[in-house]
Amino acid sequence: MNQFGLIGKNIAYSFSAKFFTEKFKTENIENHFYGIFDLNEISEVKNTFQIEHLKGCNVTIPYKEQIIPFLDELDADAEKIGAVNCIKIQNGIKKGYNTDAVGFEKSIQPLLNSNHQNALILGDGGAAKAVKFVLEKLNIPFKTVTRSGNFTYSDLNSEIIQNHQVIVNCTPVGTFPNIDNAPEIPYEFLTSQHLLYDLIYNPEKTKFLEWGEKNGTKIKNGYEMLVLQAEKSWEIWNQPL
Repeated sequence: MNQFGLIGKNIAYSFSAKFFTEKFKTENIENHFYGIFDLNEISEVKNTFQIEHLKGCNVTIPYKEQIIPFLDELDADAEKIGAVNCIKIQNGIKKGYNTDAVGFEKSIQPLLNSNHQNALILGDGGAAKAVKFVLEKLNIPFKTVTRSGNFTYSDLNSEIIQNHQVIVNCTPVGTFPNIDNAPEIPYEFLTSQHLLYDLIYNPEKTKFLEWGEKNGTKIKNGYEMLVLQAEKSWEIWNQPL
C-alpha cells in the first residue's frame, strides 16, 4: 500500500483527499491511499513521517513555511519561494516542492492581457509567496496588502485600485462557512480593466469575486489552480529523485 496525505490544521474539508481518492478510483490505481494528517502543532509531523509506506504529502494552511525545517532537501523553486506544499519521500529522504506556483501560473496566464500592468496581493502567507514568485516570473510588478505590507486595507483608494489591475486574494477571508465575508477593498473602483483572482474555491464564487463581477471585472477562483497543483504533485511523486 502506497500512502499519501495532506498535512494541515482543521482540514476536514480537504479538496486533496477527495481529489486523489477519486483519481485512484477512476484511473484504477490500486494499493494507493490518501489520508488526512490534521496536526495541532507542526512538531507532530515527525510522527506523520514515521507512517509506513508514506510516499508523499501535500501541505496546506498553516504549515507551508513551518514544514521546511523538518525536510531534508528543497527543490530550487521551493527554496526561492520559501514555502512548500508538496513533499516527496524516497529512500528516507524528504524533499519539498512548491506546486502552488505551477497551478497559479498555468491558471492565470490565459486571463492576462496588456491592460494588466501591476498587481495587488492580499495577504502574505505561504500561498502569497508562490503568487509573488509567479508574478516576478511574468514581469508583473506587485504590492502586498497586509498590516505590515506595502499598503494596509485603509490605504486603498481609487488611484491605487486603478493603478493595480490584477488583485489576488491569498487570504482565507470568504471561505465556507464564512461566505458573507470579503477582503475590505473599495470594490466601487473596480472596472472591466481589472482581473480578480481568488485562491479560495469554496464557495465557487466568493463575495470578493461577486462584487468584482458586478463592476464588469474579469474573475477567477482557485479551483483550477488546485487541480493543476494536485496533478503536478502526482507527477513529482512518480518521478525519480
